[in-house]
Amino acid sequence: MASQGVKRWSMDGKATVKIGEFSRGGRTRGDHRARDHDLGGQEKYVPCGMVDEASGALHITFGSSYKTSDFIVDTIEAKWEAMAEQEKAETSLIQIKVDKGPESSGRRTQCLARMVQLADLINKPIQLLYYPP
Repeated sequence: MASQGVKRWSMDGKATVKIGEFSRGGRTRGDHRARDHDLGGQEKYVPCGMVDEASGALHITFGSSYKTSDFIVDTIEAKWEAMAEQEKAETSLIQIKVDKGPESSGRRTQCLARMVQLADLINKPIQLLYYPP
């Protein structure tokens, strides 16, 4: 069970996906075939998901560029902005589980600089918990 006032989120980005009826080698989960061969679809997005470990609530953000440290911090900020004001006020600490990918590494100065900016903006401490250890 989560400690009072501590938000624990697990976060992960996935591979780039084409937007529209394009995917899985032309197959889809419905009755229709995807249009992978259609030359009109060039739009691609990267999904990044966050799960609230206490409630199981899922927050997904889509970005149009590769999964970068800026995209990761923007996703955390979007999750924060989506929270109710009372929930924000009751939050004393944010813990985020992230993988040790190059975009979220604790050695990546851009990622750390953006995290510090976000912590300053929301006036809450943020702890990054890396997995696997």
